[in-house]
Amino acid sequence: MKKILVIRCSSIGDIVLTSPVIRCMKQQIKDVEIHFLVKKPLAQTVESNPHISKVITFKKTVQSIMPELRQEKYDYIVDLHNSIRSTSVVLNLVRPFYTFKKINFRKWLMVNFKIDILPNRHVVDRYFDVVKSLNVANDDKGLEYFFPELDKVNATDFPETHQKGYIGFVIGGKHATKRMPESLIISLCNKIDRPIILLGAKEDFEVGEVVKNAVGDKVFNSCGKYSLNQSASIVKDAEKIITNDTGLMHIAAAFDKPIVSVWGNTIPEFGMTPYYSKDSNAKSLIAEVKDLSCRPCSKLGYEKCPKGHFKCMNLINEDLIVNFINKD
Repeated sequence: MKKILVIRCSSIGDIVLTSPVIRCMKQQIKDVEIHFLVKKPLAQTVESNPHISKVITFKKTVQSIMPELRQEKYDYIVDLHNSIRSTSVVLNLVRPFYTFKKINFRKWLMVNFKIDILPNRHVVDRYFDVVKSLNVANDDKGLEYFFPELDKVNATDFPETHQKGYIGFVIGGKHATKRMPESLIISLCNKIDRPIILLGAKEDFEVGEVVKNAVGDKVFNSCGKYSLNQSASIVKDAEKIITNDTGLMHIAAAFDKPIVSVWGNTIPEFGMTPYYSKDSNAKSLIAEVKDLSCRPCSKLGYEKCPKGHFKCMNLINEDLIVNFINKD
C-alpha cells in the first residue's frame, strides 16, 4: 500500500480544483492511500470525498501536526499549494515530493505591465503536470464535490415561490473588486424572470438584505444562513448559477451547472474559469469588460477599485447575462 500526502491548504476554489487529481490518483495508482492536508476551517471541502482516506488539519501553523505527519511515513508528497507553509512540510518530512509550479511572475508582468506570457492553460491541467511522474493522467471527467446527506437542504426550507426551481446568485467573494456591486446585483435580479436565491457568507447578509428589499419576494437571501456544504446543496439544485470568481463557482462546475461567471479586476486568462468534464453539455458564459487598460489590476483583488471608477464591474453587459439566464 502506497501512502501519499496531498497538500492544498486553502482556499475553497483551489481545493475543489484539486478533485480531479485526487480521483485520478486513487483510480490510477495501485493500492494507494491518499491523505489531504488542509486548514481546519476548510476541512469540510474534502471530508466527504470517498477518494481520500484521511484529512489532516491545522489551525495556524503546521508545526503542531508535524509529529503526526512523520508517523505516517508517506511514500510521496504532492504539494499542490507551493507556499512557505507547504514547503515547510516537505522539508520537514524529507520524503520524495512533487510540487506545483506557480506562475506568479507571469501574473505580475500581466498585472503591472500588461505583458501576456500566461500559459493559456487551466490550473487543473497544470495540477496534473505535478503527478505525471506518478503516471497519473487526466481522465477529463471534470471536478467533483461531495457533501454528507445531512447537509442537503430541502426545498421546503425556502419560500413556496422558490420550491419549484430557482436561480442561484453568488454575491460573496473575498475581495471587493471581485464582487459585483449592489447596483448591478439589483439590476440583474429585477430583469431575471425566475425566483432567485442569493448565496454568500455571513458578511454578505446585509448586502443580500439590501437586494431583497429593493427587488422584492422574488429574492430569497440565504447569505450566512447555511454552511458551505449546505450552500453547495443549494447550488446543486439550482437551475443556473450567476457567480463572482469565487469558490462556489467551482462547486457549481463540479455539479455541471450552467454558469455565468462575472469577472471584475481578475481575468479568466489566469486559468481559473469553470472547469467541466469533456462530455459536459452545460453551457457557460464569461461576463467581463475587455480592453480596459487598468485590468487586471491584481492577481487577487482589493477592498476598493484603485482607480475609483470600478469600470470592470460597472460596465458589465447586463443584457448578455439576463438573456443567458432567462433563456430556457
